[in-house]
Amino acid sequence: MWPGTSDGQAEGMTHSAYDTPAPSFLERVDEVPCSGTDGDLWFASHPAAVERAKSLCRTCPFQQSCFEEAAARREPWGVWGGELFENGSVVTFKRPRGRPRKDATPLAS
Repeated sequence: MWPGTSDGQAEGMTHSAYDTPAPSFLERVDEVPCSGTDGDLWFASHPAAVERAKSLCRTCPFQQSCFEEAAARREPWGVWGGELFENGSVVTFKRPRGRPRKDATPLAS
């Protein structure tokens, strides 16, 4: 509060957008699937876990803004806004750990 005022506004000052903030993420945290789950799920190395995280993201009211912000800052890895990021880019699927077998035969067409 400003000294000498009853409403916290200095004399002659007008209200600004900062006086009454819009509902924030913290006020809606119970609606966000990533807030109540194990954080490792969003950075999992197993493809099935990554798909689970992506499916949970699709129910989130902040999905679009989460994705846009992650893309803008080029997130190095993890599931953000329902998409998987690796090295700052969106990838379609998570490859399993390890390398392919040397004697693996190509799929017949």
